[in-house]
Amino acid sequence: MDETSLLRKCLGLLYSLVCYLFSMLVLVYFVGFIGPPQVLKDINSGPSTAWYFAVAIDVLLISLFALQHSGMARKGFKRFWLQWVPAPIERATYVLFSSLTLSLMFLLWQPIPLTLWDVQAQPAQGLINGLYWLGWIIVLLATFLLSHFELFGLKQALDPFRPHRAEAFAFKTPWLYQLVRHPLYLGFVMTFWATPHMTVGHLLFATVSTLYILIGTLLEEKDLHQLFGEQYRQYQRRVGMLLPFWGRK
Repeated sequence: MDETSLLRKCLGLLYSLVCYLFSMLVLVYFVGFIGPPQVLKDINSGPSTAWYFAVAIDVLLISLFALQHSGMARKGFKRFWLQWVPAPIERATYVLFSSLTLSLMFLLWQPIPLTLWDVQAQPAQGLINGLYWLGWIIVLLATFLLSHFELFGLKQALDPFRPHRAEAFAFKTPWLYQLVRHPLYLGFVMTFWATPHMTVGHLLFATVSTLYILIGTLLEEKDLHQLFGEQYRQYQRRVGMLLPFWGRK
């Protein structure tokens, strides 16, 4: 291994590590943006503006994230993208763009603070907050059940340091994936809706984001059909999409 090649691999790994750490910070902020922990600016804080202007800006911000997140994941875009971005850091770059787009949403989000419900009774409030944290636990577990570090681009940056060997894509359905086909998305939907204090702005975020997840799930399943064929179709017949026993084909 020559010095130039080693330096390129080390820089790629450092870049991927920075992207990973930044994405973790953004996800931690996301927990407070829609949930109980205090952050500098959450979904209900900030100067208020006309409701129609706020709706337009907020829907635009979520749509921008949806276009980036799903568009950059398509095979056609990846073929184009890999002409300019080295393969070992392609996934880390995708994660970086997703984190930046999400950060932009945090920064520019327009609150609509009109309260729809506000649960004060302690048992009910504790139950709702418990569902919120359960959603984040499911999200975290789902990433590790498959490959957390591959999902965030670190494995791809480490692979050039290892002896090269071709790895076939294996169809795996560990634990939570025996209950629902997309536990990661189920966890996110739970965090969107499980709040004791629901405002119009939060409802707008939860509704549009859930719609995006449903569309994104269908796009992802199309790719999985192409990759795994009949094996994935049989999996669809056995396991629900986002809820157990619901969404089976």
